[in-house]
Amino acid sequence: MADKTGIEWTDATWNPVTGCTKVSAGCKHCYAEREWPRMTRLVPAYAGRDFTDVRMHLDRIEQPLHWKKPRRIFVNSMSDLFHESVDQRFISDVFGIMAACPQHTFQILTKRPARALELLGQGCMGRFQDDVEECLVMHSNEPLVWPLPNVWLGVSIEDQATADERIPLLLKTPAAVRWISTEPLLGPVDLSYGFGVPTGSGNGSCPMHLAGICPEGLLPKGETHIHWVVAGGESGPKARPMHPDWVRSLRDQCAAACVPFLFKQWGEWAPGESCGPMTRPEQTAGYFAGKWTFGTMTKKQNEELHIDDEPDLYRVGKKAAGRLLDGIMHNAYPEVTR
Repeated sequence: MADKTGIEWTDATWNPVTGCTKVSAGCKHCYAEREWPRMTRLVPAYAGRDFTDVRMHLDRIEQPLHWKKPRRIFVNSMSDLFHESVDQRFISDVFGIMAACPQHTFQILTKRPARALELLGQGCMGRFQDDVEECLVMHSNEPLVWPLPNVWLGVSIEDQATADERIPLLLKTPAAVRWISTEPLLGPVDLSYGFGVPTGSGNGSCPMHLAGICPEGLLPKGETHIHWVVAGGESGPKARPMHPDWVRSLRDQCAAACVPFLFKQWGEWAPGESCGPMTRPEQTAGYFAGKWTFGTMTKKQNEELHIDDEPDLYRVGKKAAGRLLDGIMHNAYPEVTR
């Protein structure tokens, strides 16, 4: 039976790898690390290990083969598949299992897109792809199609700096669906350069191609590079608040580019109008003042966008804060034909 999950954008989790190490500010209050003490009590394989002890679990690698009902599966909610401590052959076996389960959709998130590109971008003559095919033929008669049509590859970002570092690497990496998770969202993010909407009518020059980082070159009008954006605030006892305009901007950027947008949660903090009963009506005080600008905008544009740098946010907890953004549930997914 697949591991149940409360994650709003997936149906189940699969953890052939556990444990991780921090790489950026978004990792500071890692939910997986926060859950680790509870997991060590519930799961014998975790007992006696620190969260930073990255382990590969061979006994779990074939689990999806036994899940017959199609579902969306988050790969490694308790780790990062492309962590430097995960053996390359083990990663290829994970991809081989995913290839052998075309009924499922596998959702991968990484903060290490450089390694993802190194492995997945080798092309048809690469050793990694050969290893994937070797694993596939052991479990299925399915032919290998590359990139795997049932794998959504995404990067986690939290601000403009991590977006600028990770998204270009994602865009170079072969993937049927490329997506972004901005949770926890710790600052404003301009994603417009990553949508790759061509200029002019009919076929046009993709801006990412002109920048030298677009693998597809010229794209028909309306196609995108980033196919899905998930946004969310931070939860947990030490959660940092998210400015409502940060997530509104992502929503509007996605709408303008016709990219599906899913708002996962406000997290611990939310605007008063979005909250249920305020059990802990603790307001932010001076948290946002002068802390955020879009680097690609002029000072005047920033001032016009950020009229109120001090929104009224309340610490009410994830459940009370909910998922409504300006009264609307945003729950869109990419449409995939395979």
